[in-house]
Amino acid sequence: MASQFQLAVHIRRCLQCSMGRDSSYAPGSRAFWASANVRTEASIENISSNPNVPPPGRLLDPNTVATPRLERRLLRETRQQPIGSRRRRAALQSTSNIPFEQLPYQCFQEARSLLLADRVNKLSQIEEERRRIAKIQATPAEHFGGEYVKKGRLVRMQKYLEELKILADINDPVIKKRFEDGEGDMNRPIYRYLADRQWRQQRRLILMQRINQMHIVPDVVSYLDPTAEVKMLFGRRNVQPGDFVESQNSETPPRLNIQVFDKGERFVSIVVIDPDVPNVETDSFDSRCHFLAINVPISPTSTFVSLAQIPDGSHTIRPWLPPHAQKGSPYHRLVVFILEQKDGQRPDSQDLKRMLETQAARFNIQSCMGRIHGKLTGIHLFRTKWDDGTASVMQRAGIKGADIELKRKKPEKLPYKKKNPERYR
Repeated sequence: MASQFQLAVHIRRCLQCSMGRDSSYAPGSRAFWASANVRTEASIENISSNPNVPPPGRLLDPNTVATPRLERRLLRETRQQPIGSRRRRAALQSTSNIPFEQLPYQCFQEARSLLLADRVNKLSQIEEERRRIAKIQATPAEHFGGEYVKKGRLVRMQKYLEELKILADINDPVIKKRFEDGEGDMNRPIYRYLADRQWRQQRRLILMQRINQMHIVPDVVSYLDPTAEVKMLFGRRNVQPGDFVESQNSETPPRLNIQVFDKGERFVSIVVIDPDVPNVETDSFDSRCHFLAINVPISPTSTFVSLAQIPDGSHTIRPWLPPHAQKGSPYHRLVVFILEQKDGQRPDSQDLKRMLETQAARFNIQSCMGRIHGKLTGIHLFRTKWDDGTASVMQRAGIKGADIELKRKKPEKLPYKKKNPERYR
């Protein structure tokens, strides 16, 4: 009994010391407050020791955020997107910082050894194919039956060589990891192949769906097979195909991200048209050109183009005309065409200016493609309609018609015709 009493006295003194001998503490009162502090401290320790919930003042790592709440917080505080899949980020939280290719899993390492042996075989085939191509290039064309036959054979061999380059790296887990993390080098064929496949599996399908829903084919062009991905940004907004854009936002020229999936630099022409300009006299719709620039250089690694600042060496034929729709008219479709200039040809800018003067009210994209000698490789579209800021945008751009409201003509009623009563006798 005496030992229990001494233990109670020691515990009481420890509690008094831990509370700093607060004046509000009474010796005869029960120490509920002290037990509450212990629970609070325990909960704080548990929260701080949980790796999934970082402290409020700590910056989040885009490689390790693994919950939707932390992903939204990362985007709000740092303007960064999470890297990789959520499953991968959750795994990185619970494992040490071991290089991906050195993960200590026997099955994984055995599979990597098989893939490395297959890659060595593919590299030897690539070297053999290069020697064959060099040998054919050094052989006279008469030996193959003409220059046309020789050129066709070399094209097929080059295509097979590119396929071997892709097959050498398609199964490498390190390549797939770098691509999922956004660290792929678009100068390498494997990363261009993976990016093209990812685009065609989802984003290109959505683009073609919007094109068919809004009747871009056949209203504007008769055939369309895009091979380059085009993204459009008005300020910080990434415009999806077919989105409505307010007139005040589209008053300034957008920025384009044109991603091509084949090697080499090329020159393209950028054309923006509005095929829904109402014509009251003919009771139909005309097309209007809102922007035209030629000789714009792009490559798999140089993709961003600002329509407000065309690169040096390019030529802006028609500066940006703000999209607008008169009051009462239906929404307007604004279509962005990317035309690849064949063999690096430079179109005649004066000829294009004369074309715009003659086709000011009825712009024809087919005629423009013929003069540029371009192939349609990319497309994007958005919509605009009359809103609260359209009148001010038209006034600042010097466009007439902001005070005119278009109304649909009511159909004339058919004249009343009295039925012949003799039919019912």
